[in-house]
Amino acid sequence: MTTIVHAAGAAELLAAIPALTGFTPRNSLVLLPFRGARTAGAIRFDLPPSDDAGDGPPGLLSEFAATAVGLVRRVPGTDALAIAVYADPDGVIRAGAPPRPPRSGLVGAVEREAERRGLRIVEALHVGGTSWADYRDPAFRAHPVHDLPDTPAVPGFVGPAPDQLSGAELPRAGLVETESVGRALQAIERVLGPAHARRATPGPAPVDPRAQEVALLLDDLPSFLEDLLDSPEASSPFLAAALAWILNRPALRDVALVQWARGIDIGDAALTAQLAFTGAGIEVPAEIGRTMIGQGPRPDPDRLGVALTLVRRTASLAPCDARGGPLAAAAWLSWAIGRSTHAAHYLGLLAAIDPDLSFARLLRSVVDGGILPAWAFRGPTP
Repeated sequence: MTTIVHAAGAAELLAAIPALTGFTPRNSLVLLPFRGARTAGAIRFDLPPSDDAGDGPPGLLSEFAATAVGLVRRVPGTDALAIAVYADPDGVIRAGAPPRPPRSGLVGAVEREAERRGLRIVEALHVGGTSWADYRDPAFRAHPVHDLPDTPAVPGFVGPAPDQLSGAELPRAGLVETESVGRALQAIERVLGPAHARRATPGPAPVDPRAQEVALLLDDLPSFLEDLLDSPEASSPFLAAALAWILNRPALRDVALVQWARGIDIGDAALTAQLAFTGAGIEVPAEIGRTMIGQGPRPDPDRLGVALTLVRRTASLAPCDARGGPLAAAAWLSWAIGRSTHAAHYLGLLAAIDPDLSFARLLRSVVDGGILPAWAFRGPTP
């Protein structure tokens, strides 16, 4: 939430939203926190269920609005907000004043909650498939979407994705690649033991020297995890299999996530703490646990993004019964970056593989509850 844009009016604000979110929202409520005349980010929500009139029960809308505005209020310095409702891409705003503009009940609930919390409303807008309109215009006149200004240029931004789910799909993996990783994982398990409830290959089998080499690398787990970030899309089958083995062991998975969020020194401390907890029941330091629940200094989003690329590729290459750990890691990393929609997607894939994974159940409750990491409301650490 560090990109700052300037918008002179409703049309300019709508043009800026894809730059703030990174995508063109669909079926979404987008709230933009303002500090004075500037906005530095956007928070997107799935539209709540609606009835035939386009709105849900008043109680549901009030609760939804309280949660949404509450998140906006957590952004330091916020004194105002803008509202943008994005309908289905096929949605069309009828010309002239309709009896009741679509989703006006939702917008009204957000406006009332904002007023209750001392926030002024900068804009309240509706975007349909081909038109947009202003809720505060008594005629609710339709304006062509194609007449909106171009999305403002932002350094490093190449253009918005088609919607909020874009980029969540796992990369495609060929049959040869997946079979190679599967065989490599079996070889590693012969040396290190099963990763996660996998059935060992029956009968004696020779030990693959490449598996022994990986086992030696894992003697220094933090260095191994750090080296993987250098080439997240080009690791060998044995390195991909080794990461799948790590991520399917909850204690080591947490070490990886904490290290990717905080750096190798914290990863080393996390590994020491996990080994002490496993061996002697010594409590894990609070700093490590705070990272897992999204508290503490804001991580480097680029570093988290590289780690996410790495675990997504691992999930696509791993055998089906070994994808649970990589998918759980992908869900947490997505949530940590602020992509709760992507996190929910990975949790959905994970539920079909391992519905009883406690980490996934906990993260699902966080995502479904609209809870964001605390660092999402702060700028990067200087």
